[in-house]
Amino acid sequence: MLDTLFAAATTDNTLTFTHAILTIVVSFLLGGVISLTYMKTSKQAHSQNFALTMILIPSIIAIIILLIGNNVARAFSLAGAFSIIRFRSAPGDPKDISYVLFTMATGLACGVGMFGYAVLFTLILCVLMIVLHKIKFGEKRSDQKLLKITVPEDLGYEEVFEEVFRQFNVVHDLKKVKTTELGSLFELVYAITLRPGTSQKELIDALRCRNGNLNITLSMSPETTDY
Repeated sequence: MLDTLFAAATTDNTLTFTHAILTIVVSFLLGGVISLTYMKTSKQAHSQNFALTMILIPSIIAIIILLIGNNVARAFSLAGAFSIIRFRSAPGDPKDISYVLFTMATGLACGVGMFGYAVLFTLILCVLMIVLHKIKFGEKRSDQKLLKITVPEDLGYEEVFEEVFRQFNVVHDLKKVKTTELGSLFELVYAITLRPGTSQKELIDALRCRNGNLNITLSMSPETTDY
C-alpha cells in the first residue's frame, strides 16, 4: 500500500483533467506550508511578495513538468523555464535561496505525480527548519553592535575613547568619520563587540563623560549599509 502511495500517480503519458487539477491543488497546498514555515522562521520582517511567490512556485513548476511530460523536444525548454529564477529580486537573506530551491523541488515532485514523496519531503524539511530555528543553530555567540558617537570638532577623537574601550574590554573598529552641523561636530561610527555581561548603560555613561554628553547611538542589529 505504501509503495502505491509513494509511486507516481500515473504510468502513462496521457494528461487528464483530474490529474492536472490534483497536481495543482497539492502543489499549491505544499507551497502554502513552505511559505508559512518561512514566515515562522524569519527573524527579520519578511516580504509579503516573497511569501506569496513561494506559494505559487511549486504550482508553476508542476504545470511546466505536466506540459513537458516525456516529450524529448519539450524537455529542452526546461532549462529556459528554470531561468525564470534570474528575474526575481535579490534575496535579502541567503536563506531565501534555499527556500526557492525547496519550492522548486516540491513542484518537481508534484509534476511527476509523486505526491506522497512531495508531502513527505516537505513535512520533513519544514520540521527541520523549525527545529533549527528554535535551537538558534548557527547564531553568532558574540554580541556585535554598531556604535555611533557625536563629538565636538575640537576633541581629538582618535585617542579620547581608547581608555573607555580598554576598561570595558570592548573590541572596536572605527568604520567611518563624518562631519555634521556645518562641520561643528563629528560623527564616529564604530563596529564593536561586547564581552558577555558588559553593562551597556555603564559603557554609554562612560562615553558620555568623554564626548560632552552629545548624542550616542548603540544599534542592536548592525547592518553593513549602516557604515
